[in-house]
Amino acid sequence: MLMIEYRDLGWWYWLVTAVLLTLGVFGVSEAFLWAIALTLVQLIHFAMREGSVKAFPVQVRFWYLMLLLLALPQPLQLIFWIPTIGTWAQLTFGYCTMARLVSLFPWNREEIMSWQLIQRTFFSPPVRGNILQGLPPVTRV
Repeated sequence: MLMIEYRDLGWWYWLVTAVLLTLGVFGVSEAFLWAIALTLVQLIHFAMREGSVKAFPVQVRFWYLMLLLLALPQPLQLIFWIPTIGTWAQLTFGYCTMARLVSLFPWNREEIMSWQLIQRTFFSPPVRGNILQGLPPVTRV
């Protein structure tokens, strides 16, 4: 199912970032720097919009920025393929691996870490909004 959210400003940020990362992995090295700069702008914008650096959308953008910075040194630039593919998946299908990973951090969950939680987190279908709203309810035995 396609989830193209062209009316959402965040979607446009991600689209430009995905294009820049794609240019980067195909040889335009300075595009990586532009993607990092745009992600920083997006991080600041969302922190101001949400009113808190603790807000979930801000956390996702922070850790995304950390991944881009990790991949920046020349020997690690193959890592850029991960956010490139992931960002296109998020833009097209609404599946954001980074958001799902961030949702597992202790301060973002109420449930104890378990294989069932990990499975639900990564294998639940994409939802509009954020993954914290879309995870299936916890089943207690």
